[in-house]
Amino acid sequence: MKMGYDLVIEQQQKLIMTPELKLALRILQLPAVDLEELIQYELEANPVLELTDENRDEKPEEQQKNEKQDKKEKEKEKEKEIDWKEYLQYQGKSFSAEGFDNDEASEFSYENYATYSYTLKDHLLSQLRVLSLNDKLRSIGEYIIESLDENGYLAISKEDISAILDIKLEKVEEALEIIQGFEPVGVGATDLIECLMIQLKNKGILDDKIEAIVNSHLDDIACNRLGNISKKLSISIGEAQEYSDIIRGLEPKPGRSFEGNTPAKYVTPDVYIEKTGKEYIVAVNDYYGPRLIINQYYMNILTSEDKSSQASTFINNKLSSAMWLIKSLEHRKDTLYNVVKAILEYQMDFFEKGHMFLKTMTLKKIAEMVNVHESTVSRAVNGKYVQTPRGIFEIKYFFKSGVDCQDGDAISSESIKKMIKSYVSEEDTSKPVSDQNIADLLVQEGYKISRRTVAKYRDELGIPSSSKRKRY
Repeated sequence: MKMGYDLVIEQQQKLIMTPELKLALRILQLPAVDLEELIQYELEANPVLELTDENRDEKPEEQQKNEKQDKKEKEKEKEKEIDWKEYLQYQGKSFSAEGFDNDEASEFSYENYATYSYTLKDHLLSQLRVLSLNDKLRSIGEYIIESLDENGYLAISKEDISAILDIKLEKVEEALEIIQGFEPVGVGATDLIECLMIQLKNKGILDDKIEAIVNSHLDDIACNRLGNISKKLSISIGEAQEYSDIIRGLEPKPGRSFEGNTPAKYVTPDVYIEKTGKEYIVAVNDYYGPRLIINQYYMNILTSEDKSSQASTFINNKLSSAMWLIKSLEHRKDTLYNVVKAILEYQMDFFEKGHMFLKTMTLKKIAEMVNVHESTVSRAVNGKYVQTPRGIFEIKYFFKSGVDCQDGDAISSESIKKMIKSYVSEEDTSKPVSDQNIADLLVQEGYKISRRTVAKYRDELGIPSSSKRKRY
């Protein structure tokens, strides 16, 4: 075998992730709110970019004539590096694959929403202020209220409060007892058992038997093991069922009813599906896309300056970046439009008839319909929402696995869950349907499904097993 050092020419194909390609993929993946932040950053970092004025059609006639003349001159300059004619033909316009123009879209602003909501601590402090208490006891009460967690439980021990405030433990207990008498009933408890005891005492139904159940048999109630309670306390199954119903009707987290404890989540739809007559129209939320243009001042500098000058080099670089951003935004808009339109066509029964008619759908299926790669569809729908006549959904909601039907079609897991929920709601609580019973009913309806799959979907719905749903 011949060995040695030689120069060999080889031809290879490689896919290189350039900064421009990375930006395009990032823009495709970003939801509307994050995309707005990115565009704002680019507007600050790139002086060539600017937003059109909302009243651009109301400019003086002389200024409009000058702009038209400048545009004609630049179209004639064939030697320039950027094809302005190609860009200016759609600059300032909004278009999609079918020309739908969303002129009624208004600028999104978080200032349109309330920034403050009435919290649990506000509610408790308002009750504390109306009481006739001395300053020392009031200050202890305020400290206790500020020490409650979002569920209304005391997050610090009474001994720690006594040490921090340098007061006697009896004073802390006195103030805590006052707080525990406030609404909602159960606040200020140190654990679940104390919380339930406070509520039972407030209702006037606390007796020895129910107190024993709360102290020692909460697990039996959770698992519906009423026979254990009946034997331990020497009561009938019926009495155990009544006590169980009372305890289940109590609030284990008294503070969670206040919205201020959980921050509200605002969703900005990336796509809108509207029904006009019998036709569905798809529109992409593209507020910034049609308003991004190239600053006229820098365009003039580029045409008047020497091509080799430092200023022209800088402007050319910024111009290329701006052009790529605008093209990436248009590519995002077209891809998102095509993907949602394909979903609309495939899931037309869902939009016409309801949730029970949601079909099994995969990324591969939509990618074939749109003629793009699966990863492109995945990026296009990631974290994005669509507003439809049936409500706002995450676009991923429509991509569901499912089960096969006997006629060869498939039905989504969401539709199967709806059916399971309906079977459970109609069951005889003294003899609840088991997972195997539900599987048999679905097979009779023509769906190929196993007991294990039914158990999986039931757990996802948060429905307890048949043994825990049984009532005596």
